[in-house]
Amino acid sequence: MSGERTSGAAEHEVRIGLIAEPDSPERTADWLVETLSEQGKNGYRFEAEISVVVAGKQRPADMLDAITELMREREWTFAICLSDLPVRERGRTVVADVRPATGVALVSLPALGTVRIGERARRVVLELLDDLADERAPSRGLSSVRTRRDDRVPADETSTGGTGDVRYLAEGKAGRLRLISGMVRANSPWKLIFGLSGALAAAGAASAFGLTSSTIWQLGHQLETYRQVLAALVAVGVLVFWLIAGHGLWENRRSALDREQAGLYNVSTVMSLVIGVAVMYTLLFVINVGVVLLMLPSGLLASTVGEPAGPTTYLSLAWAFTTMGAIAGALGASVASDSSVRRAAYGYREQRRRDRRERT
Repeated sequence: MSGERTSGAAEHEVRIGLIAEPDSPERTADWLVETLSEQGKNGYRFEAEISVVVAGKQRPADMLDAITELMREREWTFAICLSDLPVRERGRTVVADVRPATGVALVSLPALGTVRIGERARRVVLELLDDLADERAPSRGLSSVRTRRDDRVPADETSTGGTGDVRYLAEGKAGRLRLISGMVRANSPWKLIFGLSGALAAAGAASAFGLTSSTIWQLGHQLETYRQVLAALVAVGVLVFWLIAGHGLWENRRSALDREQAGLYNVSTVMSLVIGVAVMYTLLFVINVGVVLLMLPSGLLASTVGEPAGPTTYLSLAWAFTTMGAIAGALGASVASDSSVRRAAYGYREQRRRDRRERT
């Protein structure tokens, strides 16, 4: 557990604990403490703390219990936890869980989407605090982030133990799309390439082989655009499938809380891997463009393909080399770093936090 960051020290101020899970929520909590301090929120003193204990919980009700315990240990007046746990209730996305009786709340950051996360989290936190401070009874809605009061439903008795917890729900389809996009953002799929050095090396070797084969030059030049696009999609799909199968990234129904959550994990994992592989493909294409321009004289290329070699010819060849390399990269993906690849799997991120808690 890390140290605390505070936004003030006046004795008369109400002490607010901002509990954050490791990784993305931690950065958001630090930003909130700095921002709320600069804005001078009267009467509130904010303190940020990282907790792997809360992160080790899977059910919102259990997380609220852990938040309440930590709040009492720190002698905070209220406590709000920022989590990257995706939660669904009756087919809708849960933005926040609130326990008015004890003055604690849980905010699901993925439910806030992918853009302006800090600003949306700030609005949610401040309005939740207003609700908790108002005799610990919820009042107005959360503008565009949460629904009206009429749209709130009591938390399920089977999951809350009759504590009177309140849930704030986002819009149906829009809320689900925002949740999935938020989960993908939390996975940082653009960083996947750092764990695919083996795949990138294999792809580069296959691309280099293309330089030595005039048959591949002719094939790349003569392929229609739609065939080139289709081949690229197949190459990306093969590599994504290989990563999922080779690193055990698919969540089955038994390993997740329920079928819907397993589905959320799997959708976000596939999208994250597609983005990560697409980044690798783009990088490889840029490299291949430079290579063909440098290594293939226009006269030699023109005599091979049977017509003058222009920019389109070079781009077509680079695209063909890249596609061939991406398919070969699936072999190199088998030796990719487990930790880097699995970071793109939301289910694994949950497992990692639970494992981390067991070691503390």
